[in-house]
Amino acid sequence: MMDKNELKRAFCAAVDARADEIKSAAADLLRMPELGFKETKTAAYMADAFRGLGIEPETGLGVTGVRGKLAGGSHNARIALIGELDAVTSPAHPMADASTGAAHSCGQNIQLAGLLGCAAALRDAGIMPHLGGDVDLLCTPAEEFVELEYRAALRDSGKIGMLSGKQELLRLGAFEGVDAAMMVHSQAGTPERKCFVAGGALGFVAKIIRFSGKAAHACTPEEGVNALNAAMAAMMCIHAMRETFRAEDRIKVHPIITKGGDLVNIVPSDVVMETYVRGATPAAVKDACEKVDRAIRGAAYAIGCDVEIRDLGGYAPLRQDETISGLFADNSRAIFPETPVITGVNMVGSTDMGDLSCVLPVIQPTIGGFTGAAHSKEFSSVDDDFTVIGTAKLLGTTAIDLLFGDKPLARTIRENYHPAE
Repeated sequence: MMDKNELKRAFCAAVDARADEIKSAAADLLRMPELGFKETKTAAYMADAFRGLGIEPETGLGVTGVRGKLAGGSHNARIALIGELDAVTSPAHPMADASTGAAHSCGQNIQLAGLLGCAAALRDAGIMPHLGGDVDLLCTPAEEFVELEYRAALRDSGKIGMLSGKQELLRLGAFEGVDAAMMVHSQAGTPERKCFVAGGALGFVAKIIRFSGKAAHACTPEEGVNALNAAMAAMMCIHAMRETFRAEDRIKVHPIITKGGDLVNIVPSDVVMETYVRGATPAAVKDACEKVDRAIRGAAYAIGCDVEIRDLGGYAPLRQDETISGLFADNSRAIFPETPVITGVNMVGSTDMGDLSCVLPVIQPTIGGFTGAAHSKEFSSVDDDFTVIGTAKLLGTTAIDLLFGDKPLARTIRENYHPAE
């Protein structure tokens, strides 16, 4: 029986043997961006790719989710390796879908290709019989928390119970029996090779706000009540609140108006705004939400509008497991010895891996090799040998660490894990 380091070397050699194929998958997926709970083409691509590896997939998990399974030599632990199916709206991106504006301007296509490369190498190199646990290959839908009214309608109709993919899969029991989970995310604006571990991510609450005024001809505005003015006043009131947010709470509030009126010559009577209220802790988010709601209601009162504030939930702050983060960092140093490993740098934004971290040990390290800001038209992988192939190698070698031996480390980590309160 091979020792752990021999398994890792055989695994990485198997990834290298399929490098062109894995990078080609990333390019294929880049050309089919889809928004959350609509990822039908991407899900079909991943399911077909699993079948090509001799892995019969489960499909339709949380509408579009896909899961493949690899059995170990024994079944004393189980881990989930994750890639996200969805894209984000970025219509100016050169690879955006012309009809939807969706684009992979956050790197999910890299995640999925890396997951396929990892799965292929685990099989090609005969790794799984040497491991004491099983691997779930999980393609999750709808991580980007967008199109809030669409998702709320899906929930109201009973098609989903939660508004993000990992939350929905948690609700459906897809993570029952899983001891640990991990995925690799892009570090935007970092074209050089770097590896970031053990950073946090913000939690948030999402809101849909509807201002209801009174329509009138635009030339007789005194006969109406301008709901757009109420929305604009609400934004200014929120801005005035910003000085009350503590730096350590990392509060971010970023509203947009999704409906500003009906016609230019009618006083707007129905205006819709969406926003997140983000923060480093649930208590900080709760406090900021109270201030934001007060600002919105005060603005509506000042203009004479009615207002409805609908909270749609959001994500919990991310807690990354220190032990698994250490394993990932060690593998990065071994495979890419010239690449700096940076610990504890907080991520930009939020992730539903935060919700998963409330019930399981998880990691979501980030890696460089990407140019441009996240969600922008400039975002791109500029080093596929690191972003795509590196993702595959780092997932697989860390999986070997977690599942090697008669009592896999993944089970010990799970036994010592304390859920979020």
